[in-house]
Amino acid sequence: MRHEPIGPSKVFSSFWRSRPLILQMVKREVVGRYRGSILGLLWSFVNPVFMLAVYTFVFSIVFKARWGLGGGDKFEFALVLFAGLIVFNLFSECVSRAPGLILGNVNYVKKVIFPLEILPWVALGSALFHAGISVAVLLVFLAAVGHAVSWTILLLPVVVLPMLVLLMGLSWLLASIGVFVRDVGQFVGMAMTVLMFMSPIFYPVSALPESVRGYLFLNPMAFVIEQTRDVVIWGKLPDWSGLAIYSVIAMLVAWAGLAWFEKTRKGFADVL
Repeated sequence: MRHEPIGPSKVFSSFWRSRPLILQMVKREVVGRYRGSILGLLWSFVNPVFMLAVYTFVFSIVFKARWGLGGGDKFEFALVLFAGLIVFNLFSECVSRAPGLILGNVNYVKKVIFPLEILPWVALGSALFHAGISVAVLLVFLAAVGHAVSWTILLLPVVVLPMLVLLMGLSWLLASIGVFVRDVGQFVGMAMTVLMFMSPIFYPVSALPESVRGYLFLNPMAFVIEQTRDVVIWGKLPDWSGLAIYSVIAMLVAWAGLAWFEKTRKGFADVL
């Protein structure tokens, strides 16, 4: 079974076959993160509410910041910033955890029947749970401040899905490399810091000179951040052609990442 060709369909077939196990492990991980705390799962709601309140106070009241040159209401900067950070935190959590996924589950490596390739799916599921809570908080705040909530919010899953596929490819690749090169975790941490400031989170793309704007979209988060704001905050339709191109690239990355993972997994037990 391990020697069968790694086709594009296998990117999702492992998830489909093991979905009950993945769901169970995601639930255990989410609950386990808050086990022993007084508020428990309520922390997953308190954290984004607190951060959004801080962003609103600092950028809307203290700095009176406005997004771009078009003005906008006093809460717009905080809303736009928070929307961008939801995408970044989702991406960052998955990529940052990837190098340690196998190292942190050595007991599963020894079990021949355990599908190691689902570990990145579990990490993604946990990150999606917290991202979903943050999106709910954002929508409640949008309604509370009188900002229009457009039907285009329903397209958010369509906008984010290609990035999730890309994340799986990167996670498989980094999880495998992390077994053989322990320094990769430190490198990823630095890379995520750089990518945060190279993403249009704290500034609009229009703030950059036209000569360098195109390079910004080499960052895999930049396009998704912009499209997320379009459908959630400004009620615009996504860039369908851009999403199509992104989806093709994401699928190729996922396919390559899984192929690399399957090729190298036979050496995990020897190293660990």
